[in-house]
Amino acid sequence: MFAELLRHPGVAEDIELRSAFGFLAFHGGSLERGTAEVATAAAEAAGASLYTVRQPEDLRWHVPSRLVDPQGSDALTAFLGHVDLAVSIHGYGRAGRWTSLLIGGSNRGLARRAGAALRAALPAYEIVEELGEIPSELRGLHPDNPVNRTRGGGIQLELPPRARDVAARATDRNALIAALADLPGYE
Repeated sequence: MFAELLRHPGVAEDIELRSAFGFLAFHGGSLERGTAEVATAAAEAAGASLYTVRQPEDLRWHVPSRLVDPQGSDALTAFLGHVDLAVSIHGYGRAGRWTSLLIGGSNRGLARRAGAALRAALPAYEIVEELGEIPSELRGLHPDNPVNRTRGGGIQLELPPRARDVAARATDRNALIAALADLPGYE
């Protein structure tokens, strides 16, 4: 399924191998707007590695994270072999959660550090890192999820639209990117 998505016209897969800390966004472009841009900006600011997939405007194909298979992508395989820890940027929208950032993924120590950094950077937002408070389908815990396939695991950060929107909340988005860019320093 993932390999088929990558073959679709207009789908762009990008990789930059830098440090052993990485940022991913594989629902970028028209599907989860702003996620690839947040991952790219954080990776550039941190000197971290990056892997993104961006869909064109005429496509909204959601491949669940657990089905984003590195066997379908040499670039994703290279990224996962290069990084030790990762942050996967996702977007979601739920009524009543317009200012809630959800931190899932297998590396709960990194989740706590990210939670502290995000609380300091975005005091008007609710930062949720307790797995029991995150909807099960947004927890990012499946072992086949690419963020959990790195040597040290990682976190899946679910962002509501107002935290990732390029135009509407530039100050919040910039604070988010700065906090994420500081995470590799916690290694």
